[in-house]
Amino acid sequence: MGWSLTLKELVKGKTVRFRFYWDGELWYETADGFEFPVPIGDTGTGIFKAEDGAIYYMRWIRKHLAERAEWENERAAQARNIGPPAQDE
Repeated sequence: MGWSLTLKELVKGKTVRFRFYWDGELWYETADGFEFPVPIGDTGTGIFKAEDGAIYYMRWIRKHLAERAEWENERAAQARNIGPPAQDE
């Protein structure tokens, strides 16, 4: 199932909290529980706080929402290609 909240609902008046670092990415979580990565290559000389306003992370939230939607579309397409098992007669 895809994520049900819109980008606006995830960021307006909300915060994000740092969760962990893994494989070149800072992972954050919105107040609504949506987790998303911030690639270290995108950070430049910026300061990334443990907790901050979600609006400042909108770029990465939007990107991850789009990726999740693409994954869901691919999953659904694959599910359509896998028909029911053939029955032996």
